[in-house]
Amino acid sequence: MHPMLNTAVKAARRAGKVIMRYASQIDRLTVENKGRNDFVSQVDREAEAEIIDVLKRAYPDHAILAEETGRQGKSEFLWIIDPLDGTTNYLHGYPQFAVSIGLHQQGRAMQAVVFDPLKNELFTASRGAGAQLNDRRMRVSGVNHMEAALLATGFPYKSMDNLEVWISTFRTLLPRVSGVRRAGSASLDLAHVACGRLDGFWEFGLSPWDMAAGCLLIEEAGGLVGDFCGGQNFVDAGHVIGGTPKIYNELLGLIQPHIPPDWCR
Repeated sequence: MHPMLNTAVKAARRAGKVIMRYASQIDRLTVENKGRNDFVSQVDREAEAEIIDVLKRAYPDHAILAEETGRQGKSEFLWIIDPLDGTTNYLHGYPQFAVSIGLHQQGRAMQAVVFDPLKNELFTASRGAGAQLNDRRMRVSGVNHMEAALLATGFPYKSMDNLEVWISTFRTLLPRVSGVRRAGSASLDLAHVACGRLDGFWEFGLSPWDMAAGCLLIEEAGGLVGDFCGGQNFVDAGHVIGGTPKIYNELLGLIQPHIPPDWCR
């Protein structure tokens, strides 16, 4: 395992311990509302602090972009952190949440960890070295026809700006696939595409920490990831498609007609 990936795994497991320690006492947690349908708890903050502590001890000169504390430092290396992706699920006791840690070097994803502490599933990837689930090599599914595909998505929930566009894509895709799921944790959805449980994914309005790790998992597992314009600007744009090579291309072709032209300028 690459030394930087090993450090990210250590940080993710530390965060996972915080998350699981509080899981049986959710009703006692301090929860704040950052905005419409956007919650943060003391678990998010404590888990993030654990991650940053591990990363800073190992790489004090690296920059960090974390959901709760924002950006720290300036470096060609940038750690992108979501300490608890699926906070709303977690606060309701719904078993779909994860820790997500990605490392970008000069804007390119190099290392990725998505950790599901409830199932003790560790998804990891290093650029050029493949992707693993609990130390076993993982690959995207062999599904190559839309009618056999199981897709995942996320509803617009913080802002309704993209709601009509999302509805139009959903209306187009639903009759063509075997099913669509919305589980509420983008990093896990992407990880599940990478390991073949899902065949494709699309979502609007994500933040970098939602997908910095998951997208590299898919790429290193043999899949494709891109923005809705067919490019690679998904981290900055916040709009992403991922899937098996065949499903990705079909998804892109079906979604693009619904995308406002100014998104691709």
